[in-house]
Amino acid sequence: MKYERTPYLVIFDETAAFKDTYSGQVGKVVLEAHLLKPETPSDTVVLFMHPIGGGAWLPLPSALAKTGTHVIYCNSRYRGIDNALIMEKCALDLGAAVRDAKERLGYKKVILGGWSGGGALSLFYQAEAENPTVTHTPAGDPLDLTAAGLIPADGVALLAAHLSRNLTLTEWIDPSITDESRPFERDPELNIYDPANPNQAPYDPAYVERYRNAQIARNRRITAWVKERLAALRVAGKEKHEEGFVVHGTMADPRFLDETLEPSDRPPHWCFLGDPEVVNDGPVGLARFSTLRSWLSQWSYDDSNAHGLRCAARITVPLLVIENSADDACTPSHAGRLREAAVNAPQTHHVVKGANHYYFGQPEMAAEACEALNAWIATVPHREAMLAL
Repeated sequence: MKYERTPYLVIFDETAAFKDTYSGQVGKVVLEAHLLKPETPSDTVVLFMHPIGGGAWLPLPSALAKTGTHVIYCNSRYRGIDNALIMEKCALDLGAAVRDAKERLGYKKVILGGWSGGGALSLFYQAEAENPTVTHTPAGDPLDLTAAGLIPADGVALLAAHLSRNLTLTEWIDPSITDESRPFERDPELNIYDPANPNQAPYDPAYVERYRNAQIARNRRITAWVKERLAALRVAGKEKHEEGFVVHGTMADPRFLDETLEPSDRPPHWCFLGDPEVVNDGPVGLARFSTLRSWLSQWSYDDSNAHGLRCAARITVPLLVIENSADDACTPSHAGRLREAAVNAPQTHHVVKGANHYYFGQPEMAAEACEALNAWIATVPHREAMLAL
């Protein structure tokens, strides 16, 4: 089916203590969006947003529009760069896109399309829209989602979604770095890329447990340092000041090397960004460059409000989980744990056999995902109708 792609902007006012995105008018937030509108009219739209965006031209949105489903892909204010990203502000951005879809574009039913990192954002948004609780960022800066008037979506679709940025980073971070000031002096027994490490794949369960505990400990050490630096700035009377820093070693999940851990159809010794050993210290790894506030909001194991499992437990609208069996980013437990957490949401689960994370080179598998998504959307009632029952 033919569709028309229309770029547009969502613009809203914001009062903030300081600017954390490059350029643009102070006090204005401008979101870049695409409406993919098929020839067939519809009162329903699937709205995608990822914390750092960039997915408007990926295979699934256009494949979905070709089936006759109306699609919006809206980038957050942090499109393309997450150094200073604040998840609470992403929730505000998604809220502006939902409101615009309903009030200006006239869609009665909005489904959140949570692809990859957009999954946890969708869960966080929906949890706060249904029952808002957040009044400050984890750094203590005022940001009141309880007064933001977030409009709940009618359903949430998780597509190749990972747990959340804070939990996924912790599962990927390299625990062999025990001193952030000397990142290339690494504990050989925790360095899975060191041939001299006596622990080689397939890994012993006791070693995996030790490794996972060391990953959490490293995340917590960074978090403690971040809080110390923020406290020092405030004591110095610099409440609005920030600091940037580098986090080395963020792509060292044992599952990338040991395919017996959570077996699936994913390729061995590979991740969605390429060779994980190269990515581990390359410029595109998760959380490579961060600010103090962004670390607490995005990456802190204990402090992030956008904790996917906790947010999943808070939503009540219908939930679809589409899992790709050859996903080279999200292993099977991600889908499983999200489903287990979403105890209050009616659920549907579908596995696309052989599909990679993005459906690159797999149009027939993207079509299967679209078919499953459309079949589920047909069963999702308007949330207002559900509340009236």
